[in-house]
Amino acid sequence: QVQLVESGGGLVQAGGSLRLSCAASGRTSSFNVMGWFRQAPGKEREFVGGIAWHAGNTYYADSVKGRFTISRDSAQNAVYLQMNSLKPEDTALYYCAASTETEVPWSALKSVFRYGYWGQGTQVTVSS
Repeated sequence: QVQLVESGGGLVQAGGSLRLSCAASGRTSSFNVMGWFRQAPGKEREFVGGIAWHAGNTYYADSVKGRFTISRDSAQNAVYLQMNSLKPEDTALYYCAASTETEVPWSALKSVFRYGYWGQGTQVTVSS
């Protein structure tokens, strides 16, 4: 049974930083990509970025490029989302997700449908 648990959300002022964590358990060897998504009230869930579970290469949405960094600790089965220079528009429920699909381009991995496992989410609120 795969389980993903996010933590690290909270309230921060604009310009501040937060670091989200995602702890994975279960059959993590089947993971190919770990993704971070977010969903604001009344909006669709959107891709923030992802990291190849084995190779470690990353890919980001344009809206967060240069501000957010994804990393992983394979030994701890954990993925992190370091968020700097936060803006009020970054306010959302943040989810980590795991995809077991292989040979899929990053452009396709922006889709929620590529991910079979999801955490429960952690709230990030950025005040102006």
